[in-house]
Amino acid sequence: MPASPRPGDGRPLGDGSGSGSGSQGGARRRSRPLAGGWSPGRPTQRRLFLLASGLSTSGSFAGLTAKGWILLQGSDTPLVLALHFATLSLPSLLLSGPAGVATDRLGSAFVLVRAQWGLFAAAVMGALAIPLLQGQAQTLMLLLSTLMVGVASTYEQTARNKYTALLVEEPQQLGPYIASFSVVFNVGKLVGPPLGGWLVALTGPTTALTLDALSYLLPIATVRWLLRPDHSREQRSGSGHGASLAVAWRDCGPVLRHVLRFTALATLAGFFHPGLAPLIAREVLGPSPQALGIFTSVLAAGSISGGLVLQRRSGWLSQRPGWLLGSCALLTALAQLGMAASSGERSVQLLMTFLIGAGTACLLAGTNLIAQVGAPMALRGRMAGLGQIAFLGGGGLSGLMAALLSGAIGLGSTFALMGSAGLLIGARELVRRRGLRLEAIR
Repeated sequence: MPASPRPGDGRPLGDGSGSGSGSQGGARRRSRPLAGGWSPGRPTQRRLFLLASGLSTSGSFAGLTAKGWILLQGSDTPLVLALHFATLSLPSLLLSGPAGVATDRLGSAFVLVRAQWGLFAAAVMGALAIPLLQGQAQTLMLLLSTLMVGVASTYEQTARNKYTALLVEEPQQLGPYIASFSVVFNVGKLVGPPLGGWLVALTGPTTALTLDALSYLLPIATVRWLLRPDHSREQRSGSGHGASLAVAWRDCGPVLRHVLRFTALATLAGFFHPGLAPLIAREVLGPSPQALGIFTSVLAAGSISGGLVLQRRSGWLSQRPGWLLGSCALLTALAQLGMAASSGERSVQLLMTFLIGAGTACLLAGTNLIAQVGAPMALRGRMAGLGQIAFLGGGGLSGLMAALLSGAIGLGSTFALMGSAGLLIGARELVRRRGLRLEAIR
């Protein structure tokens, strides 16, 4: 008898939409109309979820820009900036596994709403730190607020990835919809930083941080009262050894395991710019908060462009993980080398910044896309967790390494060194794995 196919091994499987032995009773809830008899259709629900996520992201990046500017003014050292970004991103390295397990066991909607409340509480803490504290106490409170945001966002991102599958009618709609979140996320990155910079300049950082806190209320209201997904499609894992992260790693198949390993390596070499954004912006454009907003927006514009390409070709690209991820790593590396070679040439450096945004966005969003369309429903929460682990804390480890290198050899040399490493990683993947194939779950 032939062996049963595993997800991610290049052979098609069922879509995991049945109840399964691990389904919980709560997964059987059907869609109900809202008060007054109005119930938005599934396409409208998808657009509402995207809109709420985008507005929340814009507010979040406005708050992060304000915090980054405050810390830069107070410390003037790249290590503190990297520490700030690490408190945001590194919790995902430690907690993505438990977040994935919780999502598969408890249900994506349950975890998603509670994570959004955690984000709201953390953002309120940051807003209160500005008027109530000063000096080192204020810095510590801001870092603690960002740490709490990092913890809550780890659960939010993991649950959201699985939740999206409940809002599509057909399996082939999943890829483009997941890729749409990359576009929406980066539109938020485009709008949020200049908004945060202008709010800091005109009204002070408290306004930006208050906007950050309020932005989390919209996704909560949307999920609780506007969306009516088909919960009967959400296959849960139950409890016990079968619900562990190790089982998901074993059962996801060799192709998905390779994707996760490669992503971790490429992230280490090429995803340090978020943590050092204030320092890089100051080198390229100057020290004002508006300059930081412009620089981050150029990164976001590149990310949006990359995300649109990924969205429109999601089916074709998700089936060719070696080609997709190798090209992204190579593009990012070439742009980093361009940053090193064009010191003082502002227009060239902004172009390289745009290309870095495109390359890194497609790498991270592409990994998430491949992991979700290539795994059955019962594993998707844990696959989202494994994907976040592969991002090495959203670039937090890469940012700390680049900060230490910048202090020792300078920012330009850091771009050259890490760009050279990324060039080797990306070129090797394209040469050896460009023919790798993954069949999406049908």
